[in-house]
Parts: sequence; C-alpha cells; structure tokens
Amino acid sequence: MIYKKQKLFIAAVAFGLFMPFVGQAQMKTLRQPLKANQARSASASNLPLDPAVRMGKLPNGFTYYIRHNTEPKNRVVMYLANKVGSILETDEQQGLAHFMEHMSFNGTKHFPKSELVSYLQKSGVRFGADLNAYTSFDETVYQLPLPTDNPEILKNGIQIMRDWAQEATLETEEINKERGVIMEEKRLGKGASERMQRQTFPLLLNHSRYASRVPIGTEQVLLNFKPETIKGYYKDWYRPNLQALIVVGDINVAEMEKTIKAKFSDLKNPLKEKPRTKYTVPLTGKNQFLAVTDKEMPSTVMQVLVKHKAQDLKTAEDYRASLVKGLFNQILNERYTELSRQADPPFLQGGAGIQDLLGGLDMYAATVVAKPGELEKGFKAVWRESRRAQLFGFTQTELDRAKQNYLSSMEAAVKEKDKTQSESYVKEYLEYFLHQNAAPGIVKENELVTRFIPGISLQEVNAVSKEYIKDINRDIVIMAPEKDKAILPDESKALSWIQSVNEEKLEAFKDNVSTLALLAGIPAGGKVVKEDKDAALGITTLTLSNGVKVLLKKTDFKNNQILFNAFSRGGTSLYSDADFQSATNAAGAVAAGGVGNYNSTQLDKFLTGKQLGVGPYIGERTQGFNGSTTPKDLETALQLIYGYFTEPRKDEEIFKGLIANAKSGLANRGDDPNKVFSDTVSAVLSNYNIRRTGPSLEKISQIDLDKALRIYKERFSNASGLTFTFVGSIDEATIKPLLEKYLGSLPSNGRQEEAKDLGIHIPEGKISKTVYKGTEQKSTVYMVFSGPFDYSYENDVKMEALKETLEIRMLERLREEESGVYTPSVQVSTSKYPQGRFSMVISFGCAPGNVERLIASALDEVKKVGKNGPSLENINKFKAEDQRSRETGLKTNNFWLNYLNGQLINNEPLTQVNDYDAALGKVTVSGLKDIAAKYLNGDNYIRLVLSPEK
Repeated sequence: MIYKKQKLFIAAVAFGLFMPFVGQAQMKTLRQPLKANQARSASASNLPLDPAVRMGKLPNGFTYYIRHNTEPKNRVVMYLANKVGSILETDEQQGLAHFMEHMSFNGTKHFPKSELVSYLQKSGVRFGADLNAYTSFDETVYQLPLPTDNPEILKNGIQIMRDWAQEATLETEEINKERGVIMEEKRLGKGASERMQRQTFPLLLNHSRYASRVPIGTEQVLLNFKPETIKGYYKDWYRPNLQALIVVGDINVAEMEKTIKAKFSDLKNPLKEKPRTKYTVPLTGKNQFLAVTDKEMPSTVMQVLVKHKAQDLKTAEDYRASLVKGLFNQILNERYTELSRQADPPFLQGGAGIQDLLGGLDMYAATVVAKPGELEKGFKAVWRESRRAQLFGFTQTELDRAKQNYLSSMEAAVKEKDKTQSESYVKEYLEYFLHQNAAPGIVKENELVTRFIPGISLQEVNAVSKEYIKDINRDIVIMAPEKDKAILPDESKALSWIQSVNEEKLEAFKDNVSTLALLAGIPAGGKVVKEDKDAALGITTLTLSNGVKVLLKKTDFKNNQILFNAFSRGGTSLYSDADFQSATNAAGAVAAGGVGNYNSTQLDKFLTGKQLGVGPYIGERTQGFNGSTTPKDLETALQLIYGYFTEPRKDEEIFKGLIANAKSGLANRGDDPNKVFSDTVSAVLSNYNIRRTGPSLEKISQIDLDKALRIYKERFSNASGLTFTFVGSIDEATIKPLLEKYLGSLPSNGRQEEAKDLGIHIPEGKISKTVYKGTEQKSTVYMVFSGPFDYSYENDVKMEALKETLEIRMLERLREEESGVYTPSVQVSTSKYPQGRFSMVISFGCAPGNVERLIASALDEVKKVGKNGPSLENINKFKAEDQRSRETGLKTNNFWLNYLNGQLINNEPLTQVNDYDAALGKVTVSGLKDIAAKYLNGDNYIRLVLSPEK
C-alpha cells in the first residue's frame, strides 16, 4: 500500500558508469499520449470509448467497466477507483485519505481484521506484489488480480471490492495499531528529497491547496486523530457516485455485469453530500525563484519550469495536438542525448521537454544536474539547446525520424493487440474514469496516428517551443549540497545566465546522418551442421559450423516478439585485480562508441523505426549478448551482434566524457547516507574484496580504454563456446539462413574456456557493524545469513519456500503485531558455481530506538522456524502463490529465456521444468525445519545497521 508523490524535480541522482545495452530504438508509449494544450473547437466531439469494453452506471452513480481478455488466461484484474484523495482532506484530516486506504486491508464486514490478506494469500495472491493500493492527491485506487478458474475465489473477490467500496469496519484497535505502520512508511520517505520537497512544493504549486496536501499527511494528525475523524472522512467520500469498478480478464462479461449490478446497486450516497470540488493550481502570471540546500543532497540541480494550463485529452483534435508535442519532445530529447556524448560533457545530466504537472497544469521543464562547481556552464548548455530550438526549430530529417518511430511503435502495438495484458487495459480505463482522458482503443488510436502523423508539419512542431518557452509563469529552482550554498547564484545572476544565452549568436543544429552501410565487412556465412529436436519442450538446438550453439523455442505468447541472449564462459574472472576495472567496464565502454561504421549518435539515427535492442556484456563468469527484436528487425539485430563481435569501435571522445562524468558523480557520494551504507554493505559482504567494494576515483582512474578494448576483443574473439537462446515469434525457415549468415560467420578457434573461482564470498562467523550517517531519525537494518549450500533443484525450491514463509511471518510480527516497520523484506540467493553457496537477507527500516527490539523479534522468528518449522498455513500460502505465479510465468517469453539460459549456465537438464510439482510436494513443515536448522543456525550471521549521526 503506497501513496503517490508527484515527481516535480530531480532530488537525487544515480550514476552508472557505462551503460552497455545500446542500440535501442525509441519505444514510444502511445496508449497515454501527452496531454494537449490547445483549445478545442466548440464543435469537436469526444472520442468514443473503446467498443470492446462494456461501461455502465448504476442508479446510485456507481460506474463499471468490464472487458473480456485472455492475457493472461484464467486471470482477472479488478481495480476499485475512487475520485477521492488527499486534496479533499480538512486540516484535521491530513494523511487520512492514505490512512483510510490502509484500513481497508485491516478489517471489512466480510473479512474481519487481517483475514482479507490471509484469505487472498491462500488463494495465490501476493500481498504487495499483487494485492495493493495507492493514494494520490485526487484519487485512491485498490487493485486485486485473481484467478478465474475457481468460482468461489472470483465470487469472494467481488465481495472484497464491495467491502472496500463502503464496508470497512474501522475498529479503534486496528486504527491505533496502524498508526505505527503509517509512521514507518512516512519515516522511509524522509531524507534530502523530502526535506527539499517541503520547501519547493509551495512555490511550484503556486501556494495552492495541493502544496499543503501531500498524501502521507502530518505527524500531528496521524498520531492524534480520533477514530471519529477518519470515519467521517470515509462516510463523506467513499460513495458510489465517486467510484468505479474496472474488471478486465478471462471472465464472462454478461455474468460479471449481473453480479456487479446485484452487489453494488445498494451502495448509498450520503443524504447531505459534500460537493466534490475540482481543485486546480492557479496561474499567477508571476515569475518565482528559490534556492534550497541540504547537507545530504548529492548534486546540484537547476530547473527552469514554465507552467501552462493543460488541455484534457478528449477529442481527435486533442489527440493530434498531443502527437505534435510528443514529436517535439522526442526530437529535443535526441538533441540532449547527442550533447551528452561529448569528450567533456557540460553536465552530468541535462534535458528539457513538456511534462504534466498537477492541478490542471503542464510545464516546459529544462533541467541540469551540474558537475561540481560548474552550474553556470551546465545550465547554459541546457538552456542553449532550448533556445536553439526556439530560434531555428528542428530539421526535416529529425522530424521524419520521429514520425517513423511513432508509426513503427504503433505498428508493433497493433500486431500485439490480441496479446495485450489485462493490466494495460485496466490502467487505460482508470485514466478515462479519473481524468477523462480518451480511451478509444488500439484500433482507433492506430487510425488516428496513421491519419495525423504524416500531415504534421515541421512548422507546427517548431511552433511548440515558441508556445511553451515563455518568460511568465516561470519558476527557477535550484537544489544543491549545503556546502555549496555560498557559490549558488541569486535570482539576478540566474536571470543573467538566461539573458546571456538568449543574446548569443547561435547557429542552427546540423543533423549528422551517415549513409554508410552498418558494417564494413560482409559475413562469409556458415552452415548448420547438426540439428536436434526436443518435441516435449518445443526446442530446436542447432550447431553451426564454427561451434556456435543456438536454441530456438517458438512460442505464441506474443505475436511480434523475439527475446534472445548468449553466453560463453570466462568473464572478468580471467583477469587480475589490476585489470578488473578495465575488464568490468569493457563492454560498456566499447559499445558506447557505436559499432561498425557508426558512432553511437549515428547508430541511434540508423535504428530509427526499428523495434530492437542489442547489447554485449562481460560479467564475472560469462560474457555474451542480451537483446530483443521483432521478426521484421531480426536481421538488423543479428547484424549488430556480428558487428559488436567483429567490428567494435574505439571512441576516445565518448570514453573521456564517460570518465569525466563518472568522476564528477562521485564528488558528493559520501554525503548520501544511503550510498555510504550501500557501499559498506557491499564491502562487508565481500570481505572487502576490491571487486565488490563501492566506486572511487582511484577505481575510475584505473579504467584504460586501450586495455578495455584489448580485453573486449579477447572476450569476443572466439565464438566456439557461445550458446544463443532465442524465444518467441520464431519462424525456423526464416531464421536459420540468418543464423548461418551472421552467427555462423563469427570467428572461432575451437578452444573452450572456463571461468576461474575467485574465492569471493560472504565471510564466515558473526559480524556486527553500524554506520552512523544522516540526520533523520531513521535506521536501516540488514540481517545476513550465509554459507555453503548443497545445490539441487529440490533444495532451491525449499529455500524459496523458507524465504517466503519467513517473509510472511516478518510481515505479521514486525508490522501487524508490533507496528514497528512498513515493509520487511526477505531475499534469498543460491548459486551452484563456482561453489554451492546461499545467502538470506532480512531487511527493514525502522525508528532508531526500535532497532534492537525488532532485530530480537526477527531473530526469534528465525529461531522458531529452525526449531519448529514454519506453520502449515504459511507453507500452503507459499504454494498457492508460487503455483499461481508460475502458471502465468510459463506463458511468457521472459520466463523461458531466463529458464533456458540459467539451466545451460548451470549445466542442469532442460527438462527440470517438469520436476516442479514433485519438488513442491517435498516442501513440508519438517523439510523446511531441517533446511532452516541447517542454514539459519546463526553460525554465519552478519548484522549491518544504518543509524543517524550521534
């Protein structure tokens, strides 16, 4: 259960050194286009609702949407949407919209206290992952996915929705228990981001009601409100004329409609209804400036936000306007990406575009995350590109590529229209109900896109920047580390930077497009020399003349998707510690330079309109490729694999830029409590091995491009040990010649390699370490159990069962019984190579004063499971959840790709997928008791705690 915060700024920045997955064609989501900001013609009519959904409204105002959909089969997704959020709270109710959402899980008429969660877990529904809800400023939404092959579960699911609509019990005892849980959720959100949000929200939201109604609420209210106060809120606002039930899945629509009418028609609206005011953020016409600092802020961020009134997305004209802005954003984003690929990028991150805001507004947001001491340089670089677009507009070639991406993405979506997940439809109808955004369905959207996109002119797209980049309703916001407070610009200085750029003599953007072939060399081709069929698993295994093995599994889970990966053994384990930094970053550094005849920018342009992504990787024990494509773009994907293998590029300019940004990104890492703790956890759990400890300037300086290229070529010089797996929309007659041409041409010498055992694992014995960092009264706890593991499929399933049953108990005890945490987590990891080992980590956040008590409670639960085993009830919950999750997983390409690849890497039989039922049958109370007693005996126990500075 969560509350949603609007992301209005960048409050923290995560820095990855190199991103090895490149060559990704842009995938635009057309199902929820950007809101238009263009006045509609008075005669314009609203787009019709998707004809595949049955919509109705009961006499009491309750709305419903029902659609039959079989993806996934034997499943249904139900959402209860309420046009009720924190914006409706009185001063005495701040936080109670979100509190009410929690209370809906703590007792209803037909499911007292915690019976609702327990019942659903027994039915195979996971709490948090499946069963969930969220509260925002304007809405509260409950979500419930259910199996439909059990009529009793489906019947009770509808009853749960009915109970949520108006029959929460709101018992005083349960309210008081939940106060602690809510306070722990609030505590988790505390930090630099939240502290600066409190300062910036009033300005960004023009001191409107939204600025004082953040959904999590106030501590004063949450700890002290009387039960009558939340009951009053519930009675006023949880009413049928503000509610809708959305049901999409493998159900009979007519029968479901009858059930809904029977169940929800007797919901009552209050006799004296409070009006549901639609609040907005007013446009004042004023310009504002604010600079805030925080000692834990890891970087300096500056934004210029120009606010505008947003137009609802209802008509075809609105839709066309949203496409124009989508094209504008796409082209502008490509320009900023190109700017970031310099030898000395002017910023760590930078960009601009049109975004939704709140309260009926959208905005043009130009944002820079500056290098230390280079705010002026970074901001001017960002503003300069916005100004260049405003002065000169875009080029026809840029617009043509953006259009091609739109049309290609829509074409791909249409091909998958009968494979669309129910969740996707539910969210579309949710937007329709809550925000009146048009939901005409994929067929109509395709018609609109194919009709409008070709006719959108360059002049129209260029006009967007002139419309949006204004000098009124403009906010300038700076967020920075406290130590940089003295060097931050004031308002006059910031305005002088904008004026300085505006007065520059800029040149129009030059679109550098290459017309060369992607690859310099022409593959010689090879042959399939062996072919094996496994009819039971539906797998064809090909052996090519150069030794490359290829597994093909054709599925019908998607109409237009092929996923693939490849591995061979070796990885960074074959290199010394001195070469490790170059080795582990080699794939990213080389791939960032492009491939064949194309640098990275030219490659992006070459891949316009193609639905694919390919990336090489070098891990610790393997190297290979990951990727996805469509049947149409399969040959291009294989060309990229061949190119990355035989024609890698060395781009010193891009490499210098990556290194410069990586070093700058570390400047304030030590001020971020979470980063400091994360680095400490990594160090302790690796026994301070240099390959596992956190990033540092020294490590970055060890990365040498020539060495990285040499290592890359060594890892990708011999295809003899490569095994590829392709899963999805495969036509063997079509794919075989392509595999022979490209994969069969990869160089090989017949030599097979094996990875080296580096001997890195979690240290044995008992270790305790506390990191004192941060000012907020919040702690983070990691409890780590580890050691040698007798690896087998049966033991692996038992460890997963132990993990799940322990997590259920942690939730019951630490959250529900002791009200001390919000989301306790248990994670388990097992490995076969280089030697059988396991780790189990129990983690949670809590108040510093509760650390010892909650650790003791958690250890008590671990001790109990080792002495008595988990309860049979919790084992049955695990089995139900795991079986239901597996049922849907088996019908996805991702499952099969990961399964097959994992089995091959671990030298395990591919038929093991058929052993699941037998292994699950051996998950018993006594069996898990023995596993827990053996592996969680406390001999190897590490306790790591993050607590505030003393």
